[in-house]
Amino acid sequence: MGKLTKNQKLALSKIEAGKTYTLKEAAKLVKEITTTKFDASVDIDVRLGVDPRKANQMVRGVVSLPHGTGKQVRVLVLCTPDAEAAAKEAGADYVGLDEYIEKIKGGWTDVDVIITQPQIMGKIGALGRVLGPRGLMPNPKSGTVTPDVAKAVQEVKQGKIDFKVDKAGIIHTSIGKVSFEPEKIVENAKEFIQTLIKLKPTAAKGTYIKSIYLSSTMSPGLKVDTKSVDEI
Repeated sequence: MGKLTKNQKLALSKIEAGKTYTLKEAAKLVKEITTTKFDASVDIDVRLGVDPRKANQMVRGVVSLPHGTGKQVRVLVLCTPDAEAAAKEAGADYVGLDEYIEKIKGGWTDVDVIITQPQIMGKIGALGRVLGPRGLMPNPKSGTVTPDVAKAVQEVKQGKIDFKVDKAGIIHTSIGKVSFEPEKIVENAKEFIQTLIKLKPTAAKGTYIKSIYLSSTMSPGLKVDTKSVDEI
């Protein structure tokens, strides 16, 4: 590991070793320990007491963050011609069908979310090898396969995100930017955690929320007291 900069040392000095923070404390401190010159993302990592290898313990869902993610989300809508105008009006960055399918086949994936209609999925299935590894494949469960593409675009632009537990039982996602006020970070985190609690599989036994960490793009992680989840 390289030498720590003066700012990094100062940031680390603000973290108490072995301490768990309340969500409010962590939201405030993550701003103080972030030393990047750009507006870093605020990330949350939640370790769940589930076995993702078992289908009845898979945790996947969507949540609309009250204050959005702070990111400029690039949206591609693959739709029939009659839906193109509404998709563009809703704020989609790219709208079309065959020409974008060909671009994706050629390796183009310069978007964050792809939204499509149920009747188009037959054409998109062949793109799975390109889109799947990048997490871009449209899915009805995440609301990205829908007859109402305009509404889906609006929701994504306003801060709707989808998430899925990984093989290690951890869900990682961004819930805002360091420039957000601490209260907005807390409210976004609350909404996310409440959604996770509602999605607890009936087959999951024991402690469901095992650990919560808050961090920014380049900062150390701050351990959040899971007991404070009960106070949310």
